[in-house]
Amino acid sequence: MSFRRAAKKDANHVEVVGLFRKLGWYVLDIGQLKNCCDLIVAKDGHGIAIEIKDGSKPASARKLSEGEQKFKDEWLGVWRLVETNDDVLKLNEEIKTWR
Repeated sequence: MSFRRAAKKDANHVEVVGLFRKLGWYVLDIGQLKNCCDLIVAKDGHGIAIEIKDGSKPASARKLSEGEQKFKDEWLGVWRLVETNDDVLKLNEEIKTWR
């Protein structure tokens, strides 16, 4: 994987990161990496690759890039798409059942 000079972040990126942190998640923002996910988050011993897309955009604008899709297909752990704050809240509740 290589670095991008000025990776474009989705409009809700900062808000999503802030909500994960407010809920007690560790957040590693790796959105500057090419062909990767946007975040690695962890809580209660569970690490998850997160791809952020702006849920307010049309579906065609939220499509995974070729590199993002390749990463998703090859990732051996848990991967989630987050488009809204509700997605973060649902994931926060979901991991409680993983114990």
